Amino acid sequence: MKDVIIIGAGPCGLSAAIECQRQGLSSLIIEKSFIVHSIYLYPTNMQFFSTAELLEIGGVPFTSPNEKPYRHEALVYYRRAAAQHKLEIAAYEEVQTVERLTDGTFAVHTTNKRGAQQTRQAANVVIATGYFDQPNLIGIPGEELPKVTHYFGEAHPYTGMKVTVIGGSNSAVDAALELVRVGAAVDMVYRGASISENIKPWVRPIFESMVLKEKISLHLESRVTEITPDSVKVDKSGGESVWLDNDFVLALTGFRPSRALLTSAGVVMDDEMDKPAFNPSTMESNIPGLYVAGVIASGRNANEVFIETGRGHGKLIADHIRTQSLLPEARS
Repeated sequence: MKDVIIIGAGPCGLSAAIECQRQGLSSLIIEKSFIVHSIYLYPTNMQFFSTAELLEIGGVPFTSPNEKPYRHEALVYYRRAAAQHKLEIAAYEEVQTVERLTDGTFAVHTTNKRGAQQTRQAANVVIATGYFDQPNLIGIPGEELPKVTHYFGEAHPYTGMKVTVIGGSNSAVDAALELVRVGAAVDMVYRGASISENIKPWVRPIFESMVLKEKISLHLESRVTEITPDSVKVDKSGGESVWLDNDFVLALTGFRPSRALLTSAGVVMDDEMDKPAFNPSTMESNIPGLYVAGVIASGRNANEVFIETGRGHGKLIADHIRTQSLLPEARS
């Protein structure tokens, strides 16, 4: 029996485990992949919007020669933070359901990479699963073709290819710029009247320059409505449709959190936003002893919570567990 089981080994899950440790609480992190898997899925050359200081957890300094650190630096940093605090992590073990027992404790049912099932017990559970596993599907013909992906790693495989990027956020802009550097012909299709206002300020002028130089063909107020093996159909707001020759499609349309674990435990959800019910001062859900941390707390509005804000959830949770003495007997 652990005091706390934390589901998810992202930055916010790691931070929660460290804060519980500081309060003298025993904890276990269960992660279906590996430590900071979400950051591993970021583009290879991605630079963070935040400074290194704002990504720190557990009082471990994050030093970087860059004003804004890169993905590879973050991977090293979070591995080091977890090792320094000697966090107990069960990697490659997926939580299937979370069950609240009659005595107020929790049974966490899992399956490991060999298919073996087991049940772990805890007085409290923190769900910090992030949202990177479920891309927002467009729901158009051809989206299932192998030429379509919702993840962008690096540009090299697309050298000399005709690539359509769907989206207008930082991920779409960064991908388009990297594609230009390897000689890809880039069409960028976005439903808005302009690209996102949240584009990194040091990136925006470079992107706009590439558009002016016609290195990137920007299609605003437009939607990709069909994908074929060698083309894409783009519908414009005025009713016009055009077909573009195409080799690959990067559908960078964002992600949504999975609500399966939350609903399995009885957490009330907002059907429109997939947002769980919780107390923002403690992060406790409507189920006593079950907490949310990180981006899972924001539902579909992933821009509401970042690492720099979500890393503070762990302290709220640990303080609440300790100061309120939320042991099973206190809840029953």
